[in-house]
Amino acid sequence: MRVLLVTGSSGGHIFPALALMDCLKSSGADLLMVLPKKDNGVKVNPESGRISYIHSSDLSLKLSSKNIRGVFFFLVGAWEGLKIIIKFKPDAVIGFGSLNTVALLFWAWLFRIRTLIHEQNVIPGRANRLLAKIADKVAVSFPQTGSYLGVSPDKIIVTGNPLRKAMVSLDRKEALDFFNFKEGKFNILITGGSQGSHKLNTVLSAALSDCRWKDDLQIVHIAGVNDFALIEQAYMRYGLAHKVFEFLPSMQYAYSIADLVICRAGATTISELQKFRLPALLIPYPFAYAHQSANAGVLEGDGAALVVRDDDLSVDKIKVVLEGFLKDRQKLERMRQAYGLSQAKDACSLLAGEVLSLN
Repeated sequence: MRVLLVTGSSGGHIFPALALMDCLKSSGADLLMVLPKKDNGVKVNPESGRISYIHSSDLSLKLSSKNIRGVFFFLVGAWEGLKIIIKFKPDAVIGFGSLNTVALLFWAWLFRIRTLIHEQNVIPGRANRLLAKIADKVAVSFPQTGSYLGVSPDKIIVTGNPLRKAMVSLDRKEALDFFNFKEGKFNILITGGSQGSHKLNTVLSAALSDCRWKDDLQIVHIAGVNDFALIEQAYMRYGLAHKVFEFLPSMQYAYSIADLVICRAGATTISELQKFRLPALLIPYPFAYAHQSANAGVLEGDGAALVVRDDDLSVDKIKVVLEGFLKDRQKLERMRQAYGLSQAKDACSLLAGEVLSLN
């Protein structure tokens, strides 16, 4: 079976596609991933298949010179996608969202090639809302997503969001040794997503440096490329036990020691929190059609996370919330137990099974 996977340039699109490629590898499928030509995309080196690149663009509803240029590159990418379809001759085309996927899914529909799209967020993006009408199957991470798509319930499969095979809980001592951390401390993981978040980085590092229990803390902070030096210097200056990373591919080590995670609420992050059953302070990214607010609401509704709006994010606010957690450790345990209400699925195997059934 020849399977073509097409995604956007963000980690939230690419990582589920890579996880699916790994799952499909054992089936003997011939796999090709199509990515947009973007300098700011996540670096990808799949072991399970090949990669092709096509031009892409970000389009809005505004009339502007940037949009005219965007239409041109969209059409170029559509032509490149057509050539890939003709040359690769896929049996199925799988889309993971973003404008980049529209043309290839359209060509697949036109040539009567079987199609499946996967939506990572609670609220689907515009591309997947459009493509849901022509796709043979629509896989979703959350049951709530179906109400936004306007298609027959028979077309929708709740698979969850595929995670990489390496994303499993590790021995705590092994994980502590990875960071050269001590046992018996309170470990906090901070991450602002694949590109980092300057506001989250600066506010949290300042709040932690002024925390009454800072001597009991050990911090893993994934700051992104731009803020790495700034945050490293801040923790050094305040004498906090820490490990700062631009990007951490081996997130399973951080999740395996975390007592609390402070992060954005991207779909992959939410799935990873569910997998590791981790109490979280979620600060949803305020843009992108409120996707992250809806994602965060799933864990907040179960009692597994506390949500702070980005507009309310301040040093004083974080200090109050953090000290509340540190004073009441049982609260964190209750949040961890709340994951019993929303057990993570084996999304990768479920999605792989749906893909193979298209043949």
